[in-house]
Amino acid sequence: MAINIILFGQLSEIAGSSLSLKNVTDTDNLVKELHNLYPALSDAKYVIAINKKMVTENTAITENSTVALLPPFSGG
Repeated sequence: MAINIILFGQLSEIAGSSLSLKNVTDTDNLVKELHNLYPALSDAKYVIAINKKMVTENTAITENSTVALLPPFSGG
């Protein structure tokens, strides 16, 4: 199973605006794989959104999920 990931802001400068990973079944596994492939992401602050909902704990990722990495942002 391959999942597609969308990255925004400074995260896209590190890993591109989108990428695809195989054999990722949950967010803990996703973070581990991303940090192995892109060590600079280890130092970056971001939240993970699955299907447009931010997640704060380990969450399952299915093949049809939309995954996004969102950097900190501020309004004004």
